[in-house]
Amino acid sequence: MKIKLLFPSLAAFIISGIAQGQMVYNLKDCINTGLENNFSLLITRNSEEIAKNNFTPGNAGYLPILDLSGKHSGTLNNSTLNLTDGTQDVTSDIFSTTTSAGVNLGLTIFNGFNVQTTYKKLNELKQIGELNTQMAIENLVSNIVSAYYNYINQVQQLNNLEYALTLSRERLRIDEERYLLGSSSKLNVLQSRVYFNSDSSRLARQSETVRATGIQLNELMAVKELGQLFVSKDTSIDIIPDFLYEKLLEETLAKNTSLAIAGANKIISEYDYKIIASRSYPYLNLSSGYNYYYNTYSAGTTKNMLTNGMNYGLTMGLNIFDGMNQRRSLQNSSIEVMNKELKYQEVEQGVKADLLTIYSAYSNYQRLVALEEQNLSTATENLSIAMERYRLGNLSGIDLREVQMSLLDAKESLLSVKYLAKLAEISLLLISGRIMDYYQ
Repeated sequence: MKIKLLFPSLAAFIISGIAQGQMVYNLKDCINTGLENNFSLLITRNSEEIAKNNFTPGNAGYLPILDLSGKHSGTLNNSTLNLTDGTQDVTSDIFSTTTSAGVNLGLTIFNGFNVQTTYKKLNELKQIGELNTQMAIENLVSNIVSAYYNYINQVQQLNNLEYALTLSRERLRIDEERYLLGSSSKLNVLQSRVYFNSDSSRLARQSETVRATGIQLNELMAVKELGQLFVSKDTSIDIIPDFLYEKLLEETLAKNTSLAIAGANKIISEYDYKIIASRSYPYLNLSSGYNYYYNTYSAGTTKNMLTNGMNYGLTMGLNIFDGMNQRRSLQNSSIEVMNKELKYQEVEQGVKADLLTIYSAYSNYQRLVALEEQNLSTATENLSIAMERYRLGNLSGIDLREVQMSLLDAKESLLSVKYLAKLAEISLLLISGRIMDYYQ
């Protein structure tokens, strides 16, 4: 069988992209670009930075509070005194001023371990911020890897349709030659042209799918020119074949980010309980300061007065009764601790179930890939025989079309199963905390 493997539509597609300015990426390039530019990830990193900024001794209450204040005020009054002898003493425009300044220091010496527990809680919140960023990175990498291999899958589907169009073109050429030689009817030529046009239409639609897939990948990478033609260095989908369920389960329980966040939330709920319990302890506060007052008077025997000096104090207290609100808060906090523990168990069970489901699908897809490869080999050989019989006039056009479609379907089925197997592989690496293996 002599078939010209010319792909004019694909060539036009690539040439058009070169004219627009194309970028050629491998998977690591895509991940690196997305990690640098993706807007959602940048927002998550900013939230992590806020959690880091909140983790300070001062925010927990370890450090003293120092206030500096100053004030200047004045009064302008008129005074009328009605004396007992019936006379009046009237004074106008009495002007007085007051100038004050002070420095005040406040420090919590003991507050029922509230400060120490709050500091630990802030540290845990900082770690949750880091875990949220880690989860955002993992999800982004997972989406980029999925989109990258989806692009490869769609390009392979495009090439498959290009090949189908080549077969239809060859069949049309044979029928036209036969018609010119008088050995075939025009009906066969027209039918071949219908098949050729149908394959051309499918190819055009698939070209748009490839284009849309490239744009989606550009969006994930947050490149400035979304319409920039994406071209992958990889041309096939390879699947990791050696996953062991026991090892994946061990890695999942140790590295799964959702599970780590649930564990951190459980610890925070325990800290919240301790913070509420700290209200039962006595508290001891230190206060100190320096104050300056200067007053002036325009009436009376005193012209001005200056007062300045230090002050200090220790305040100790204990809440004896607050309407049983603390007891209520402790009960609610205890329930919240229980809820967080139940949530952790729920997340753990869900992660285990997802892992088992994905691994089962992954194993099944591996078997399907082997079967589809055998089916494709058989369909390819069948087409070779059918084309030769068609040239010799021993096979009808309808039968040849059926053989062609069988080959096309076999190739599409193999590509689809390979992509599904790759998606299962990506999900396994994501759930087990190994998604960054793609970035190595």
